[in-house]
Amino acid sequence: MEVSMNVNGDDVSEDIEPRTLLVHFIRDHLGLTGTHWGCDTSNCGTCVVWVDNEPVKSCTTLAVMAGGHDVRTVEGMEVDGVLDPVQEGFIQCHGLQCGFCTPGMMLTARALLDRNPDPTDAEIREAISGQICRCTGYATIVRSIQWAAEKERETPVEVGAS
Repeated sequence: MEVSMNVNGDDVSEDIEPRTLLVHFIRDHLGLTGTHWGCDTSNCGTCVVWVDNEPVKSCTTLAVMAGGHDVRTVEGMEVDGVLDPVQEGFIQCHGLQCGFCTPGMMLTARALLDRNPDPTDAEIREAISGQICRCTGYATIVRSIQWAAEKERETPVEVGAS
């Protein structure tokens, strides 16, 4: 079955089996390995990508369901060599340790900040509650997202613009 979509600004078209999950399409067919595959049950959130600017868990989404849509992976957060403030925040505040949950966590954080540029710690924790980090205890992740929010308030930038 032929599936076509826009991934990180590039139109892609591939012949796949209809049962191919979006996470496998992204990793195995497109070679974008930043999207991680964890639990295969939608519980851990490591596989989060955006479909039409909405975070989705790609381990329970068929690739054909994303056909005709815009998909954004963690690789699409950086634009023209400039890291997204969320990515910078994770670096500055040590929001990662092993890094396995980080791509999905970053995309979830970006979605939160796009909707709420000044979230409280409680709002951040609620936004990332669908994701599991086994390393950090979440304190550094929350700080990383707060750092990104503060940076964006200090220096407004059009995030995701080319």
